[in-house]
Amino acid sequence: MLDFFTIFSKGGLVLWCFQGVSDSCTGPVNALIRSVLLQERGGNNSFTHEALTLKYKLDNQFELVFVVGFQKILTLTYVDKLIDDVHRLFRDKYRTEIQQQSALSLLNGTFDFQNDFLRLLREAEESSKIRAPTTMKKFEDSEKAKKPVRSMIETRGEKPKEKAKNSKKKGAKKESSDGLLATSKPVPAEKSGLPVGPENGVELSKEELIRRKREEFIQKHGRGLEKSSKSTKSDAPKEKGKKAPRVWALGGCANKEVLDYSTPTTNGAPEVAPPEDISLIRGTGPGGQLQDLDCSSSDDEVAAQNTKPSATKGTLGGMFGMLKGLVGSKSLSREDMESVLDKMRDHLIAKNVAADIAVQLCESVANKLEGKVMGTFSTVTSTVKQALQESLVQILQPQRRVDMLRDIMDAQRHQRPYVVTFCGVNGVGKSTNLAKISFWLLENGFSVLIAACDTFRAGAVEQLRTHTRRLSALHPPEKHGGRAMVQLFEKGYGKDAAGIAMEAIAFARNQGFDVVLVDTAGRMQDNAPLMTALAKLITVNTPDLVLFVGEALVGNEAVDQLVKFNRALADHSMAQTPRLIDGIVLTKFDTIDDKVGAAISMTYITSKPIVFVGTGQTYCDLRSLNAKAVVAALMKA
Repeated sequence: MLDFFTIFSKGGLVLWCFQGVSDSCTGPVNALIRSVLLQERGGNNSFTHEALTLKYKLDNQFELVFVVGFQKILTLTYVDKLIDDVHRLFRDKYRTEIQQQSALSLLNGTFDFQNDFLRLLREAEESSKIRAPTTMKKFEDSEKAKKPVRSMIETRGEKPKEKAKNSKKKGAKKESSDGLLATSKPVPAEKSGLPVGPENGVELSKEELIRRKREEFIQKHGRGLEKSSKSTKSDAPKEKGKKAPRVWALGGCANKEVLDYSTPTTNGAPEVAPPEDISLIRGTGPGGQLQDLDCSSSDDEVAAQNTKPSATKGTLGGMFGMLKGLVGSKSLSREDMESVLDKMRDHLIAKNVAADIAVQLCESVANKLEGKVMGTFSTVTSTVKQALQESLVQILQPQRRVDMLRDIMDAQRHQRPYVVTFCGVNGVGKSTNLAKISFWLLENGFSVLIAACDTFRAGAVEQLRTHTRRLSALHPPEKHGGRAMVQLFEKGYGKDAAGIAMEAIAFARNQGFDVVLVDTAGRMQDNAPLMTALAKLITVNTPDLVLFVGEALVGNEAVDQLVKFNRALADHSMAQTPRLIDGIVLTKFDTIDDKVGAAISMTYITSKPIVFVGTGQTYCDLRSLNAKAVVAALMKA
């Protein structure tokens, strides 16, 4: 039983709607438009919203969307056939009204499709019932039953056919190596030295002729190649002896100053290290603003200078090359786009996009362009590439923008600290990027309390203590009226992380800190006890923002990490509406050149924005994501 079936245009006009069990289809259809159609996630033609499963089909020629909804606990096998039949009949019946391409004509048009839809629904249900049940295959119908019994009997003295053939081949090799010829077999004409051809009464097959010509070519040209290779080897002079004597690590050191790590002294007193150049660290821009991510490199400019088109080369060939592959006012089909999409999929995978995500992206582009009428001078390659670029930019632009500064100021008005929790797997840079975000917040005039809730890794508290000391040197209390702008809250190792976070939030509220940054221990997504502890920390303390820290080096692993982190937070949470990941911090972005596919994989699988991008080791190496720059680097050959 269907809940609803609706047909609407891509402009938002509902042309026809069938109400079944459900009272209203507005909520599920709006969720489909918001989460799938607007976000260019049409790789799969099904969408789940609460207790409903929605299946849809796009008509790109007439800009129509066909959506059917039913309960997800039901297995309706006729839904795909029904949506295809309705699409075909509705398009053929109201072709003239739809082709006018005006909203006024669609509003004034009468689409009386109720009787036709009920007839198609009845036919689809009956066709699913008529389908004959599958019967088990009998032994008489198998190939083994058709073999005679004699062929399956093996006597003790006989050998299988394959072994006998192999033994014959081995015997022939031995005879040829010994130079012995069998007298019973006639000598072929080729080996006897006689000319082979129709004049001698010996006719060769096509394969033998090809083999003979190949042997003659090798005999004629192979000797020259061997001589040239020998001459090149002999011309190279051999260097005798070593260029310089090797100095072994354990055999003593000639330069003993290398081993002197003591502090230099001047008149018996140790020299004071020069203060750090704070101007090199303060690089977040005027007023503490984050700079946009720049994915361009100097190699692009060099390549652009080297590849200058020549005016004298192939003018006529350039014209034919430009006209090659033009579509010419016809609708695109899957066959037209198949080769281009295969190359695009391989290109995305080579750029570190997860394989499943690359397949879904190409499928979404195919669904978006199938049936669309192209212009006269539009190639399939350029059209598919442009559609893929638009889809990638749409994916990287989040549904909900995370504005931390605005949210922190809102929390200040309510006189409470703004709490951010960092989570992720081991070794992705959670503590380092927490320090970078602390520096960015200090530059914007907010006080920060760092909660050391990683009570498992050795040296985690000491690492945060070092970052706090350096940040305090950059923003000393003297410049802020004697108020400490950054402070570390720690209780040592082996304690409950959720309890430490709760005490840190209460301490921040009493001391008037603006932001609390909670550092957690790294954990693998498959470790159930540690994921339970993380879900407990988030459920008990209810942070304002949960950031997943992931590195840009991963490919398929990024999808697995995010999916399992979200699933573990949902499964182990004690709340009725579990708290999931709100945003992503993408680290080590300076190590991947133009292989930026991890950003696409992470945002596609979670629909969450990339809030920060880490691009280095200093505090100023923090950027905001520039979607167009990332897509340009991704599409670069």
